[in-house]
Amino acid sequence: MAKNERNNIELNSYGEKIAPKKNTKQAAKKPAPKKNEQKTETKGFFKKPAQKKVQTKQNKKQNNAPEIHPETGLPLHATNHKSVKKTPLRIIPLGGLNEIGKNMTLFECANDMFIVDCGLAFPDSDMPGVDIVLPDFTYVEQNADKIRGIVITHGHEDHIGGLAYLLKKVNVPVYATRLTIGLIEGKLKEHGILNSAKLNVVTPRQTVKMGCMAVEFIRVNHSIPDAVALAIHTPAGIVVHTGDFKVDYTPIESEIIDLARFGELGNRGVLALMADSTNAERRGHTASERTVGQSFERLFDTAEGKRIIIATFSSNIHRVQQIVNNAVRCGRKIAVFGRSMLNVISTAMELGYLKVPEGLFIDMNEINRFPAEKIVLITTGSQGEPMSALSRMAMNEHRSVTITPMDFIIISATPIPGNEKLVTKVVNELMKSGAEVIYESMYDVHVSGHACQEELKLMLSLTKPRFFIPVHGEYKHLKKHAGLAYSLGFEQDSVIIGNIGNVIETDGTKMAITGQVPAGRVFVDGLGVGDVGSIVLRDRKHLSEDGLIIAVATIEAESGAILAGPDIVSRGFVYVRESEELIESSKALLMKTLQGCLDSNMRDWNSIKGKMKDALSDYIYMKTKRKPMILPIIMEI
Repeated sequence: MAKNERNNIELNSYGEKIAPKKNTKQAAKKPAPKKNEQKTETKGFFKKPAQKKVQTKQNKKQNNAPEIHPETGLPLHATNHKSVKKTPLRIIPLGGLNEIGKNMTLFECANDMFIVDCGLAFPDSDMPGVDIVLPDFTYVEQNADKIRGIVITHGHEDHIGGLAYLLKKVNVPVYATRLTIGLIEGKLKEHGILNSAKLNVVTPRQTVKMGCMAVEFIRVNHSIPDAVALAIHTPAGIVVHTGDFKVDYTPIESEIIDLARFGELGNRGVLALMADSTNAERRGHTASERTVGQSFERLFDTAEGKRIIIATFSSNIHRVQQIVNNAVRCGRKIAVFGRSMLNVISTAMELGYLKVPEGLFIDMNEINRFPAEKIVLITTGSQGEPMSALSRMAMNEHRSVTITPMDFIIISATPIPGNEKLVTKVVNELMKSGAEVIYESMYDVHVSGHACQEELKLMLSLTKPRFFIPVHGEYKHLKKHAGLAYSLGFEQDSVIIGNIGNVIETDGTKMAITGQVPAGRVFVDGLGVGDVGSIVLRDRKHLSEDGLIIAVATIEAESGAILAGPDIVSRGFVYVRESEELIESSKALLMKTLQGCLDSNMRDWNSIKGKMKDALSDYIYMKTKRKPMILPIIMEI
């Protein structure tokens, strides 16, 4: 190569130098630079002018230009974490912290925002009548003009379940992998908004611009196919969001987690890591999904001559694939029960994620046409949900299936915290019917889709973030995950345990909680969204615990005379026929109280009702030590 010739350096898609190919031909000499022309040398992702003794202001500005990502066109975060303040980035979790479910996080930089996931949570025992729980969308609605899109990591309910409700308020583009988009389409169709939605299919290693930010999708393993993590490129630096993940070196019908990409990002420089904390309390590694397949093989052989019923999560397509494989091996037909199970399996088959021989699946109405020992039933209800197919089978209330001693039942799931009693009740009832029941504590019929401690430490070590934010879990999970980071050498001030609504702000140098936005829970009850609040729930709980007393009286408007009553109606308090003395004495008390109000010329009905309520409440508590809800009603004629 000629003496004055510039080096021929190529860069790959990540900005790394590629060794030049050997060329037998001599490179053509380039003309010497003109007098007023500067020599340049290739460095990083931009051409930097050679240093001169005298520089113009424009040249100085060019020398300080940031390195640019060749794919996203956005500034790169300095690898050595230089203390240079940059455009602030705000990370705002609206769900998924200090709780299980309704995962939702907002990223905000300058005038641009985008959302990661929009899930739901299932109601607790202290939410009577509530169907599902959503994040509070108030802050998103207030900034609707800034939202550039919604990014979904995978297709579980706690990540996509609230999306339809959000899109009704803010219709912005949605980006997710193929299977996830397929599952989202089914939900939007139910809500009647599929035609107006802007759904976009992405693939791992693809990057999508979100205003001044960009989102790169990275393949991970989980209990549902097509799960991804995110590398969020921002002016302040790179933020890695793992989504739900585990490290499975032998996954079913998919590739392993893209550990190489996480390592590349770590070598470049990661500002912050947001990682799944669900299994932070569990030591070691999460077992491969293939261990369940091996257990299924043994159990299918053990169940020869019996009907097999398997309850599992509807979204675990890998689990269903292994059931299919064993059913084919043993010459059995499969029937599917449960609406969510049918929806997910049909979507997975349509998109090619579930490989099923033709004629293997039969309709539930056809199961009596085949011998019981040639049938496998796949059903919902692994969490003991009262209205699920398995629960109705256990209670002998299912219209198509009756449990007998010739049934071999496998519950292929671990009870979610709080569901243990429900699952135990179902297992007991199934066993009372004579069936043999296999559950997770007996055999390896379930493995988690979340990373355990060693995998979480691997992710921290690969990405080498400057700051760490544990996400997706209750406080004990977040705290345990933070402890893992400390064990790897992280400083106390580099780990942030947040709460929903916190504004976590960083300028590329420091990161701290700087504010709070509206956040909380929105209850869905039937078709009502948000119309059930804390007061309604308090009343429902009061009614469920102590019952109701209704006191009714009729008064003549002109004279103020009591024409009828007071009468008492009781529900959930006492059995009236066995408590006649209490009821009669209560009527007498109400009559005395009401007459006293009328004699003193009190005509404010609300005040009169208050007097009646207080008097009866004190009397009932003195007699029974109970506090039923008391509802006085005064009719004026």
